Amino acid sequence: MRKGILAVAMTGLMAVSGLAACAEDAQPADSKTPFVGVILPDSKSSARWETADRKYLEEAFKAANVKYDIQNAQGDKTQFQSIADQMITKGVTVLVIVNLDSGTGKAVLDKAAAQGIPTIDYDRLTLGGNAKYYVSFDNVAVGRLQGEGLVKCLTEKGTKNPAIAQLNGSPTDNNATLFKEGGVSVLKPKYDAKEYTLVDDQAVPDWDNAQGGVLFEQMLTKANGKIDGVLAANDGLGNAAISILKKNKLNGKVPVTGQDATVQGLQNILLGDQCMTVYKAVKKEATATAELAIALAQGQTKSVSQTTKDSETGKDVPSVLLEPQAIYFANVKDVVTDGYVTKAELCTADFAAKCTEAGIS
Repeated sequence: MRKGILAVAMTGLMAVSGLAACAEDAQPADSKTPFVGVILPDSKSSARWETADRKYLEEAFKAANVKYDIQNAQGDKTQFQSIADQMITKGVTVLVIVNLDSGTGKAVLDKAAAQGIPTIDYDRLTLGGNAKYYVSFDNVAVGRLQGEGLVKCLTEKGTKNPAIAQLNGSPTDNNATLFKEGGVSVLKPKYDAKEYTLVDDQAVPDWDNAQGGVLFEQMLTKANGKIDGVLAANDGLGNAAISILKKNKLNGKVPVTGQDATVQGLQNILLGDQCMTVYKAVKKEATATAELAIALAQGQTKSVSQTTKDSETGKDVPSVLLEPQAIYFANVKDVVTDGYVTKAELCTADFAAKCTEAGIS
């Protein structure tokens, strides 16, 4: 694990219903009262935002006895900006955002800066923005693990001269660009050596899984059913591809990658329909973000050991970048052991035997 990972004491879990959660919501904070606002992007592209990020951020803020307001923009750029306006009006002293795109994110960060409110980019860097910190995972490494995973699974299947489809994330998400960069760094040498063939390469607008399924079906039709491996950017898009493969009785025969270690993605791995996923310990990401946010809310600036280059401004953004982990059938149990998903969630009746086989107890 890289240096720069910050820790904060964690106690308890506060159960909050609905898509917005806040502590002491009724009274706006004054300028001296630590009050952290968090805007999550959606719940459609990945289950993690509501099942993991929200939970761990709430735990951290509650443990530190800090007022907070967590809301989800549900993929709506207008709503994203409205939530930011509401939080600024309510008196947040720090704003944490997961942008929907850099343009919308930058507008929000600029508005916060004009009010003297420090900001943190959470998980996604806002290109051209002015966030004090960026907290995420090494996203090129995420893509590299996906590329290596696809090569591993194709090699184990003995597939010769495989035809590869690349199903990438949203073109407006800088993380998607980095995931692809990492994956292609592994696959391009094989394309160049004519060991693998790239048959199609598509970005999925807004990480929309339904659109991903449509695009992949078009890819498969265009390739006359000849796709031997799918570099899918996350578990949602991976499942979209698997759904089309099932329709064509190709599931389990064509390795598919993923990311986020969702219950669905892990179940697909247990069944053999998905080659691998990338696990990102969201609790560590949320904890590091919460500690930085709390420090900023109290007028402090913490030192971190990493930086990320903003490709638009050329500035080095102080960063905490965590290491991802590749997950295959043999180590699905690691995600359960870490507490990211529970055995009860994962090992339902249809998956009980496979869970036992995978050593999940």
